[in-house]
Parts: sequence; C-alpha cells; structure tokens
Amino acid sequence: MTQWYQLQQLDSKFLEQVHQLYDDSFPMEIRQYLAQWLENQDWEHAANNVSFATVLFHDLLSQLDDQFSRFLIENNFLLQHNIRKSKRNLQDNFQEDPIHMAMIIYNCLKEERKILNSAQLSNQMEVGGIQNTVVGMLDKQKELDAKVKAIKNSVIDVEQDIKTLEDMQDEYDFKCKTLQNREHESNGMSQEEYKKEQMNLKKMFLSLDLKRKEVVNKIVQLLNTTEHTQSALINEELVEWKHRQQTACIGGPPNACLDQLQNWFTIVAESLQQVRQQLKKLEELEQKFTYDPDPITKNKQVLQDRTYSLFKQLIQSSFVVERQPCMPTHPQRPLVLKTGVQFTVKLRLLVKLQELNYNLKVKVLFDKDVSEKNSVKGFRKFNILGTNTKVMNMEESTNGSLAAEFRHLQLKEQKNAGCRTNEGPLIVTEELHSLSFETQLCQPGLVIDLETTSLPIVVISNVSQLPSGWASILWFNMLSTDPKNLSFFLNPPYAKWSKLSEVLSWQFSSVTKRGLNADQLSMLGEKLLGPTSGGSHDGLIPWTRFCKENINDKNFPFWLWIEGILELIKKHLLCLWNDGCIMGFISKEKERALLKDQSPGTFLLRFSESSREGAITFTWVEGSQNEPQFHSVEPYTKKELSAVTFPDIIRNYKVMAAENIPENPLRFLYPDIPKDNAFGKYYSRPKEAPEPMDLDCPKGNGYIKTELISVSEVHPSRLQSPENLLPMSPEEFDEVSRMVGPAEIDTVMCSAYST
Repeated sequence: MTQWYQLQQLDSKFLEQVHQLYDDSFPMEIRQYLAQWLENQDWEHAANNVSFATVLFHDLLSQLDDQFSRFLIENNFLLQHNIRKSKRNLQDNFQEDPIHMAMIIYNCLKEERKILNSAQLSNQMEVGGIQNTVVGMLDKQKELDAKVKAIKNSVIDVEQDIKTLEDMQDEYDFKCKTLQNREHESNGMSQEEYKKEQMNLKKMFLSLDLKRKEVVNKIVQLLNTTEHTQSALINEELVEWKHRQQTACIGGPPNACLDQLQNWFTIVAESLQQVRQQLKKLEELEQKFTYDPDPITKNKQVLQDRTYSLFKQLIQSSFVVERQPCMPTHPQRPLVLKTGVQFTVKLRLLVKLQELNYNLKVKVLFDKDVSEKNSVKGFRKFNILGTNTKVMNMEESTNGSLAAEFRHLQLKEQKNAGCRTNEGPLIVTEELHSLSFETQLCQPGLVIDLETTSLPIVVISNVSQLPSGWASILWFNMLSTDPKNLSFFLNPPYAKWSKLSEVLSWQFSSVTKRGLNADQLSMLGEKLLGPTSGGSHDGLIPWTRFCKENINDKNFPFWLWIEGILELIKKHLLCLWNDGCIMGFISKEKERALLKDQSPGTFLLRFSESSREGAITFTWVEGSQNEPQFHSVEPYTKKELSAVTFPDIIRNYKVMAAENIPENPLRFLYPDIPKDNAFGKYYSRPKEAPEPMDLDCPKGNGYIKTELISVSEVHPSRLQSPENLLPMSPEEFDEVSRMVGPAEIDTVMCSAYST
C-alpha cells in the first residue's frame, strides 16, 4: 500500500494539510500519477548529490512521457494537456537546478509521513485531556459552520421577504392608481364604494409598512449575527492560524490548511455582498414610494455604512501571507534571506469571489513604514530586485485559491557613502526586516486598500551567518506574536526552559524522524541553566546565553554547538539517529552511571561537548562491576565521517598495545543490544571480486587496495588477557591477517603460550 493511498484514506482535516504541501512548483497531479515511483526513489540522497538529482530528474520526465502515452491510448485529451503542461513547468523550473526539485519532493514526502503519524496518533488517543481538546476543537468548528450557514440562510430569507415586499408595493401602487382613475371617471363610483376601497388601501399600507419594518429588522439582526461570527473568524480562528503558522515556521507541527477558513470567509463575504444588493433594492423601492416615517429612509444609511464596514474589515483581514518568505535552497529555514539569492513568498485572499479573479494587482515593498530605519543606528537598507508586482488569480494554484506567488525576488543592500560601522546596538543577524504587500479592491461604489506583512525576516550576506540568523527567527517566533515588533532584539525577553526545550526538540524532529526525549532535554537544560537547576521548566534563559555567550569553558555559544550537531546528523548520522541508536546528549557523569553495571564491552554514543562543528564519540566499559573502567575514543567530526561511515567505524574499531593482537572492545550497544544487531544493516558491503571473464572490469593499477579503520593505541595493561582473546572467529582472523604479517602472528602466538 503506497503512502499516497494511505493519505487519501485520512479525514478531511488531515487531507487539508496534504493540500498545503503541493503548489505550482510541484503539482499534486504528478504526485498522484507517479505515486509508487516517487516513493521508491532516494530523494534524500538526490538532494545532496547533483549527479544523482540529474538522473532522477530525467527519469521523472520519462515517467511523465509514459503516463502521457497511457492517456493517449485512453484518448483523454484533458489529461494529455495537463501532463504536457506539468512536464514543461518542471523543465522550466528545474532543468538547471535538479537538486531544488529533489529537495522539494524529499520535503513533501517527509511532511506526508508526519501527517500520517499525526493521524495515527489522533486515532490512538485515549479518553482524556488531549482527546477532550480535539473534541472541543471539532465542536468549535461545527459551531462556526452552523453560524456561517445561518448567515447564508438568513440572506436567502431576506431576499424572499424583499421580493414579497416588492410584490406588495406593486399591488398597493396599482390599487392606488386604479382608485384615482375610477374617481375621475364620468360615471364615478358611489361614496360607499370609495370608502370601502380607501379602507382596503389603508390596510394594505399598514401591511406594507409592517413588512418594511420586518425586512429592516431582519437585516439589522442579520448584520448583528454576521458581526459576531466575523469577529470569531478574524479575532480567533485567523489569529490561531497565524500562530500555528509561526510555530510551523520554526519546525513545529505542520499548519492546518486555509481551505476551511477560506470557505467561511467566502460565505460571509458573499452574504455581505448580497446584503449590499438588497439595500440597493430597498432604496429603489423607497424611491418609488415613501412616507413619513419610512423605516427604509430612517435606517438605510446606517445599514449601508455598517455593511460596508463589515465587508471592508473582512476583505482586509482575508489578505494573508500563506507561505512566508523562504529561499528554495533552505526550505527548512524560512524567513532567513541571503542577498543575491532568489526567494519565494505566496499571498492569498481568503475571500474567493469570481469577480476578483485577475482584478487584484499585488505589489511587494521592503521595510515600508519601518521606523527602525531612522531610529536604530547602522540599520541596513535594501532594494528588491525582480518582478515586484503580481496579479492574484485562481488558475495558478492547484487548489483553485485566489493567490499570487512571487518566485524570483532578490534583495540587494543599498551601499551608503563610507563604510558600514559596527557601532549600532544590533548585529546583522538581530536586525529584523519585513516585506509588505499592497493591493486595491475596486468595485462600483467600493474602493478598499488591502495590505499585509510577512513575519520578520533576517537578511544575511554570507551563508556562514545562517545559523545565527535562524537563532533570531527561533527566538522571535517563540516569544512574540507582533510581526511589526522589529525592535525586538533591542531588549529581547527571556525564554522559559519549558518553551525553549520544545522548540529545540522541533529542530531535530523537523529534519529527522526523532525529536529530543526528556533525558536529552534535561542535559541541555542543565547546560543552559547550570547543573543545580535540574533543567527546571520554570528556568529563564536570556538571549545572550542561548546564542551569544560562550557556553561554560568553551569558545563557542550553545546554539552554534547544537547547529553543528544538527548538520552532523543530517549529513552523516541520520539513520542511526532515526533508529534511536544515538543517546547523544548525556553528561559524562550520567554516562558512567549508566555503564557501570553493564557487561564489559557495553558502549553508548554521545555527542562531543567540545567541538563547535559537531562531533560524536563512544564510551565503553570494561573490567568487573566492582572496578569498572570507562574509555572514550577521540570524537569523530564530519572530516572522518566523510571518509568512513560511523557504523563501519564501530564495526572495525580496534585497540592495540605493544605486541598484543588488536581487539574490538565494543560488544553491546547500551543497554544490551549486540553490536551487529544494532548496526549490521548499515555496514558497508565488501565489493565482490570481478570474475575472470568479466570484460567490463577495469584493469588493475598495480596497487594493493586499502581500507580505513580506527585504531587506538593503549598500554598493554588496558587489554584483556591473551587467553580471553582466543580462539578467534574466522572473520576476526582474516581481519588480523590483513593488518599484520604471518611472522608477527607467529611471534605473538608463541609468546602468548610461553607465558
């Protein structure tokens, strides 16, 4: 069963999250057509290897050609057109940059797995607080659904009442004119008949007046209900979505799709547009016939103003940044932009009215009305390069939303006369900027200016500034909900460890399959708060402690240490981390406490605390439980791990002393997992020797092949006795034979048995 098929079986709330993953850069229809093939490819490897990415790119085009042939046989003209368009778009977007495509597909598949996991977790929830919260959210959605439908039904009801009112007024007008004509006729009518007709007209007038009052009152009640519901949509639902978007930007759970909000916003907007038309109709009826006191005359201006005000508020609030600014080269790090590098951003109008399609031209501006440009010394200024206007339409988005996506924007710093000084209160990565987006809705009798802003962004000029820039994005979005608070880092607030620990865990879970557990977070908490804190949830951590001050006695700050470890995991340790083989964050004291009661040869893996670029080591225990001895190997950095994989290092690691035979002291991964059971599936397989008749085999170059292994030289007393080393398995003997000659083996063996 494909992952794609499993996704399609989920509830609508999860399917909305799937919709959010796909856009014009990689349309959902390709995911649908090539589901099995896409899931069988190694997109993670392709995202880091341009040659492999190029191969997969051309394979993908071939798959689309095959799909086109199937549609050709089926004579399905529409699908033929769509598949050809998709292929052209892929060629236009990724022909020169196949790694970008691989990154997009890899991230989509990874986010799909997260959604599946969330759905499974939701299904497994027991009755309790979490389940009650979910039930409460669903009840709230049902309640809003009912309120929005009630507004729609009320508009229909008022529409019917106005038609009835119009019929009553036409009949009254006809009767009045008929009576006047008969009164002036030569034969005339009797006094009694005249009084009777006048009495009927008076009754009709009273009914007409009553109906007018009824219609006006219904519109007043309708607007009251609309205002209450609209307030819930704007001040609660939309605010919650924006907060979830902030959380998703810094690695938290993926944000829910906007389709449900769009549905509510659109129904309310359509209803208000209908009310505007209904008020115009009432005004027409008033012009044909009015009296004193006329409820239409008395209330029309108030109702028109209120309807306009509600519609204006709704349409302005519906203009949102659906996808925050992000460089395609760093999809996991939105809101950090590098000068000269293209970035994308997507706008959406939650009011999806057909008459607005292709009628809203959006312009993007940088740091509009930002007071910090003048108030903060050294504050940099930038120009936007690329096409800075875009027309919102429904055709470009796969889900048919009214949207505008800017794909080719760049920033360029304005160079002022003289050199930039570093005397300002903010360093480059603490400077917060913003992108603003403007458009104008113009309809007969209606002109509304729309504006929205992105979350604060950090602009860097060198990729080495990316980790510090990302730290600023984390800190802001963890502690602030005001996107216009660009002076945030002039006096950054403290963070509670309970909140920061969650965000730190997201940094791991967003790029791997595992976040940080309670023990790992406890060690990190002690590192930030001090060993006596015990990682207290209420502990307060200043910004400088997190990102600027050197941690303990090291010459680098806490965050850059974490960042180095994240990079090491992503590039060299991903599978081991996902499998839970790496304990990672553990103090030396806790490490010894865990190992001291274990069997000799038990080891665990932890990250080095002394390497800024990220390094991993292993510690094992030997000797008796009464006198255990602990040994740690010098940490391995990306340099060593680029040459030999970590599972192979563990497999082949040896310690040797003087004339003793080298031995591998690593036997069990903590607590008691045999080493080969834990790491066997990741060992490199030896290349088979070529057959004698293999004509394609490259000729030898005259050199004997070598293999890199890790060997630690120790004092002979550290090794076990020779009796415990023998007999060796055939595999171990082959390993020794490769390292030392027969003569040396004989010498060691003779000396061993002569003692």
